[in-house]
Amino acid sequence: MLIDALVSLLSLITLEVILGIDNIIFISILAARLPVKQRDKLRYWGLGLAMIIRLLLLAVISWILKLDAVLFTVFEIDFSGKNLILISGGLFLLYKSTKEILRNTEETDAYSIKVKKVSFKKLLSEIIILDIVFSIDSIITAVGMVNELWIMYVAVIVAVCIMLVASKPISNFIQKHPSFKILALCFLMMIGVSLIAEGLHFAIPKGYIYFSMAFAFLVDIIQMQKIKK
Repeated sequence: MLIDALVSLLSLITLEVILGIDNIIFISILAARLPVKQRDKLRYWGLGLAMIIRLLLLAVISWILKLDAVLFTVFEIDFSGKNLILISGGLFLLYKSTKEILRNTEETDAYSIKVKKVSFKKLLSEIIILDIVFSIDSIITAVGMVNELWIMYVAVIVAVCIMLVASKPISNFIQKHPSFKILALCFLMMIGVSLIAEGLHFAIPKGYIYFSMAFAFLVDIIQMQKIKK
């Protein structure tokens, strides 16, 4: 019994960390628009709020399960609360990713001024929106994997702690290598498309997305090594 619980716990922690990679990348890219002194603060606040949101959602898990109930049907497609949240989150992620790609490829004086004036609260509010979307998807996945509530709580806390430790190295790596930053933004666009597809009942296996991005990441590393030589 204990072994089964440990296997479930480790499996859920792994899943939460994998799903949390999207959060880390999104937060790291937004944090880069702030002064250096505020970047760590935004990362810690963003991931800390992600944990709090997940724990609060677990406390009202019965409400979360009701999100799968059909609210209305359009063109024979059933829409539930979860579907609407996934579609809204996917559109928001597509919008933000596209906007960030344009900002990073159009280097003008106007852009530089705009970056300096961005506020901490505005970026944090954008992170909270994505935290809610990813959290609901994460919690519903967790409920489908395990039955014990304590396993879900422990998995969420441990996963966020791992993400907090990994966030700074990932952020520094993305900032040092601009090509990887664009690759990360394209990755977020793919996640946005997958969220919209899932909301429309056209689920794209996450494994395909992560494998394709891992392959692109490997190609970028090989290219970077060739340029260095």
